[in-house]
Amino acid sequence: MMTRHIYTFLLYLLLPFTPLKLLWRARKQAEYLLRWPERYGFYSPTSHHAVIWLHCVSVGETRAVVPLVKALLQQYPHHQILLTHTTPTGRLTSEQLFADSVQRVYLPYDVPFAVNRFLTHFKPAVGVLMETELWFNLIAACKQQHIPLLLVNARLSEKSAHGYAKLGNLLRDGLRSLSATAAQTAQDAERLQKLGANNVHVVGNLKFDVMPPETAYSQGQSLRHLFGEQRPVFLAASMRDGEENLVLDAIITAQIPHLLTVIVPRHPQRFNEVESLLQQRGLRYEKRSTLNQMVATETQVILGDSMGELFNYYASADVCLVGGSLLPYGGQNLIEAMRMRKAVLIGEHTFNFKEVSELAVAKCAAWRVKDSAEIAKAIQALIENPKKQADMGAAGLAICEASQGATQATLDIISAAF
Repeated sequence: MMTRHIYTFLLYLLLPFTPLKLLWRARKQAEYLLRWPERYGFYSPTSHHAVIWLHCVSVGETRAVVPLVKALLQQYPHHQILLTHTTPTGRLTSEQLFADSVQRVYLPYDVPFAVNRFLTHFKPAVGVLMETELWFNLIAACKQQHIPLLLVNARLSEKSAHGYAKLGNLLRDGLRSLSATAAQTAQDAERLQKLGANNVHVVGNLKFDVMPPETAYSQGQSLRHLFGEQRPVFLAASMRDGEENLVLDAIITAQIPHLLTVIVPRHPQRFNEVESLLQQRGLRYEKRSTLNQMVATETQVILGDSMGELFNYYASADVCLVGGSLLPYGGQNLIEAMRMRKAVLIGEHTFNFKEVSELAVAKCAAWRVKDSAEIAKAIQALIENPKKQADMGAAGLAICEASQGATQATLDIISAAF
């Protein structure tokens, strides 16, 4: 059984290698070399107000927390909202979404000296961890310093629960040290309680409360004008490594006249890699970053090499495939596409969004595809049937509207923890 002493010892053994890890990641994303002292607990930003701290690892968690941050800013105008991140893309997303209305830093590595520096520097009145971010020295330090710490939008698959159970007392003590847990579903709550969590509430998924930016539809229509309003547009969104090949095989198989495919990689550090793939395939493509006039009729693919435009891309498309699901990555957020009233395709690997995916398929809001042949078949069927597109889109929007409310429930739990 793992204890926190063994856990900490192992982390200290790994700590000397963390600069090498940052250097390795900086090969593809130079931003990993910026503000590296923060990862060891050294900070320059300060606040003269009481701090409400939320940890959002990367892009998905940062987008999900938007309605909660807005609610906190409104309810606690005299507090400073602090967001911590692990990835540069998460931090950049925070800058795009919140600008100067919040502070943002990197969360330090989970070793005692670093987390204690972090907590001593910012002195948060309350802390919020998103989804399954369990850092046991951080949790223990918050308990020692009497800082309420919550786990919100919590999810835990059956497979992950079996894995976590192997941590024994380390996990049980960590979960029991949390002030409260706000779970997405009753199944998530049951698994967390079996592992030791107390004061668990079922509140739903915060991602259902995320609304498209007011400009998404107009900017999406502007994009569609550039793409060609008479051309069918297929969007492959949030693609992960290896999935672009499957999509390209599908559109070649589909042979849909004048089809324009928009491919948006999940991570910006892969933009160049995907461009090289398009070149190797001999496909005619243009890049979103240089698109300032109508797309040429012979162009087959648009490489979505821009940040912060996902809702715009959804608004511009007829049919949308949500990535991370064609290969075993667990799936990316299909709720955003459903919110935009789009016909949604998903792969077989959606364990990160298990309940949502199953509900969407059951309600005919999403179409599950397992390989290139099935992707091609689905695109063909939907492009040829605008009514089917509209029906799927309406079903997805209905699911979103019926599933709202997690933000207020989560806000109430946070308020009770002060």
